[in-house]
Amino acid sequence: MKSNTYLTRKQAGFYRLVCPTLFNHYYIVSDPGTCRLMASPEVAGFDSYEAMLTPTIKALEILKSEDSRGLGNVNILTILRGGLNYPVEEACHKCGITVSDMSFMSCERVIVNNEITGLDVKYEKLHTEDNCCLVIGDIVASGATLKLCFQHVAERFKQKGHSIRKIIFFTVGGTKAIDIMEDMTEKIKALWPTFEGFECVFYEGIFSVYSDNGVTGINVPDIDFGWGGGAISPEFRQYVLDYDYAPALLEKCIIYDGGARRYEIGEHAKEVIAYWEDLLKVSDSSDYEAFLQEKIGYKPCDYESWLEKTHLSADEDLSALFQNERDYIEKLRAKSLKDICLTRLSQLKNDFAKFLND
Repeated sequence: MKSNTYLTRKQAGFYRLVCPTLFNHYYIVSDPGTCRLMASPEVAGFDSYEAMLTPTIKALEILKSEDSRGLGNVNILTILRGGLNYPVEEACHKCGITVSDMSFMSCERVIVNNEITGLDVKYEKLHTEDNCCLVIGDIVASGATLKLCFQHVAERFKQKGHSIRKIIFFTVGGTKAIDIMEDMTEKIKALWPTFEGFECVFYEGIFSVYSDNGVTGINVPDIDFGWGGGAISPEFRQYVLDYDYAPALLEKCIIYDGGARRYEIGEHAKEVIAYWEDLLKVSDSSDYEAFLQEKIGYKPCDYESWLEKTHLSADEDLSALFQNERDYIEKLRAKSLKDICLTRLSQLKNDFAKFLND
């Protein structure tokens, strides 16, 4: 994310990303429910869906109030299966937004010789209309599948002689979502010059994606999320610092696999536990200090440098949060990584016992 990019608070728990070179609008919504969801992999099943409802309603109400048409013809597109995690339909109902159509796509990338060559659409029920406001929810890590889906949907609308006015996108996602949406805006505007662009709402933060296996060698590139280089809401940063039950900062990432977490909780539990078991194996050989810096997203610095690195606004006094982060890292330094892993594994195996035994 560019150095001249920062978050500005529009209202409590709702931020806009400010950057003069971006065409689209990017927001962050924060809520106790999504803080808990994204700091605690123990939150699974229907609870993970419910945790997203209140912030989704909040964001839709704001976007609706700022749209001269009140969003207009809303078509909810669900890209199975990740999209089923997002309570978009219920949120629209609760804030008085009429949904004219529901569309579905089930698809996966076609990979030949380790290269993505296209999109295999397994199932499609896509309704089209003029001046459609398309509303989508999905996880964005590398964004490769999503980009192909956007292209496919735009082509379908064009083939049927209809048009898309704007796309509202809800995501637990990373910075690559911005690159994809900026690129797709140019392509979609070539089809419909009146296309107003994307309004993308991130839950709790615009996270970065690991480019390699990380300090410990166990993270997954282009899939696992991190803090460094992203823009994380002050509320979520503070929530992680206050979360005494477990060192949430040291988790694999902030979401694990969204599909398994919602529908295959046993598989999700195994993945969470496998991460901590792998971390335990390398705990004695890993550079613990470098690991802590990787997870917090920056090396030790002063307050002004911290604001720049975290893309937080200098218009707000966040010095207390800055100090709290420093204190939190000191507390983690005082512990051994091995002991943290052993304690966390005991917690997880107890909390997930029912799902592991099924």
